[in-house]
Amino acid sequence: MLISFPLARRLVKPIKEMAAATHEIASGRYATRISSTSSDELGQLARDFNAMALILEKNEKERRQWIADISHELRTPVAVLQGEIEALLDGIRPVTPETISSLHAETLRLTHLVEDLYQLSLSDLGALTYRKENLDVLDVLRSSVQSYRAEFEKKHIALSLSIPEEAEAIVSADRGRLDQLFLNLLENSLKYTEIGGKLNVGAQFGNGALTIEFQDSEPGVCAEDRERLFERFYRVEGSRNRGSGGAGLGLAICKKIVDAHEGGISVHESPLGGLQVHIVFYQVEFKG
Repeated sequence: MLISFPLARRLVKPIKEMAAATHEIASGRYATRISSTSSDELGQLARDFNAMALILEKNEKERRQWIADISHELRTPVAVLQGEIEALLDGIRPVTPETISSLHAETLRLTHLVEDLYQLSLSDLGALTYRKENLDVLDVLRSSVQSYRAEFEKKHIALSLSIPEEAEAIVSADRGRLDQLFLNLLENSLKYTEIGGKLNVGAQFGNGALTIEFQDSEPGVCAEDRERLFERFYRVEGSRNRGSGGAGLGLAICKKIVDAHEGGISVHESPLGGLQVHIVFYQVEFKG
């Protein structure tokens, strides 16, 4: 009996500490930690608890940042719309095709932002649908590039596609999502590439994999910034920033789509002075 009481206290103390810490976590205080000095099962449980608390704390910080970023991004187009409409109502600005066009442009920007947020939210919930079928990725790429040629011509940016006409690359994929992926990358280059620049789109084959490359000209992105380009709302300071109209969601959506197709996507310095995006699809059947 005399020996059992100290032993019981030794076992009960860390359990009580863990129960109290669990209550703190349940109350939303994710910075709570448990002291862990022993190497027994209770010590391992305490370390696992601390690891869980760290993940919860990190997720909570990201959630709060996510909400703050959404609020910030929505505030800008809403404020512009409000200001424009109030100016029209007060008679400060006349109702002209130009003012209507300006309002329409801000509405489109807001709609695009909300749609991007919706797509990312669906992806996070695992509810973003993919209707996969065996299709030719290169055919989708050719169609996407062709649909954007006129936009690149307006900005005097040379757009080239280097893929053999007879080449086919068959994969199990969702045609609509692949088109969304390629259009996002084309739009990204269109926004940020300087007037008179160029965008080269090409493909490489080897070892059952297909690599698609988007290489644009200046401005470039430093290595430190390139590592964060797939983060939501992240924009590079300077040339590739908000001034070009992006919200910093396009590449995040691209990564979600590529991941859903069990592929890979990465960004590098372009030989043309801008950004180079690599997309890799595996288990590809080549024809032609």
